[in-house]
Amino acid sequence: MAPNPNIMQAVERLGYRVTVGDVATQAGLNLAEANQSLLALASDAGGHLQVADTGDIVYLFPKNFRDILRDKYFKIRLQEWVKKIWSVVFYLIRISFGALLIASIALITIAIFLIIAAMNSDRDNDDNGGSWGGGGGFFFFPDLFWYFSPDYDRREKQPREKSELNFFEAVFSFLFGDGNPNANLEERRWQEIGTVISGNRGAVVAEQISPYLDDIGEKYQQEYEDYMLPVLTRFNGQPEVSPEGQLVYYFPELQVSAIKKRRHAIASYLEEFPWRFSAASSGQIMLSAGLGAVNLIGALVLGSLLRGGIVAAQLGGLVGFVQGIYWLLLAYGVGFLVIPLVRYFWIQWRNASLAERNRDRISRTKVLTSADEDLQKKIAFANQFASEKYIGTENLAYSTEDDLIEQEVKQLEE
Repeated sequence: MAPNPNIMQAVERLGYRVTVGDVATQAGLNLAEANQSLLALASDAGGHLQVADTGDIVYLFPKNFRDILRDKYFKIRLQEWVKKIWSVVFYLIRISFGALLIASIALITIAIFLIIAAMNSDRDNDDNGGSWGGGGGFFFFPDLFWYFSPDYDRREKQPREKSELNFFEAVFSFLFGDGNPNANLEERRWQEIGTVISGNRGAVVAEQISPYLDDIGEKYQQEYEDYMLPVLTRFNGQPEVSPEGQLVYYFPELQVSAIKKRRHAIASYLEEFPWRFSAASSGQIMLSAGLGAVNLIGALVLGSLLRGGIVAAQLGGLVGFVQGIYWLLLAYGVGFLVIPLVRYFWIQWRNASLAERNRDRISRTKVLTSADEDLQKKIAFANQFASEKYIGTENLAYSTEDDLIEQEVKQLEE
């Protein structure tokens, strides 16, 4: 079985020397899974076990462990190839929508010009306008198309919003957005919970964890704090009862680390990021919408010119081809404007729900910032179980890196 990529990333971020608690916190995994995955990774990648004089275990990995695994596992190489190929394919898919838009506008415009040119030629030969009927009402279209075209030289020069997207990428972003900004929400949730526990030296009260949880509803008001059970299960926590009958929680395995941790700011609650309509600049969005409108108007004008099929039958060629795919062009023109419109209202609804959940989590942080006497006593009791143990190389009793006899000699010399 190929190693867990989350475990490999966590090991790299933590400097290749880790404990189970370090990895569980960094990757947001439960301790049992982190422990099993670390053992498998150490076995496959030539890692070493270091045992501290306290009995705690540290995993040490070579910095080239990915190369070792790549040579060993065809599946990993295949995944890397597929990832690279898919990135190219997906990029081509993204830019195809912009290319289709330009192609559709060009095709519609050429077809209209051909029809109008044929109508003018027929009018010169027949003062009554030929069998196609009037059509002079459509002479305005070239001017309308030019009016909507992206003529940058004529526009007033003004500061523009910067965007990293090119035109074709911006069209895709306008149509479909840029993905879920909270796709890794669960991973972030458990990373932040693990960080809070580690930041409090492995001992916390429920009020310190609740701003990172969801759907606890009435449970938040319950005396027995049932919403803490998933946290205890994931990180092997243990509850303790204070003399006043209040619950606190400590996590022994998160109190041991192979890394000297620096204190840094911890997010006070789990924040869900709002959905954006598009990462494209406002200018790119206006350009995409304008070209979409031009495409739809052109399709409608073309449809009126092709009505009855007489024009296409007489001209044939490109006009006949356009007649054959007309409904596809019209559907693309309608969808190009309808999809972003529907998505806009969907985003508004989604962000309203998201904001409500954020407000709910923020409200729980206020319990901590204005802690009453009972909560202060509860936190003080939890601090009795707080502990932090750093395992350096000087604390090792045994390591699989060295021969056992060599280690015994070192210990005797010491």
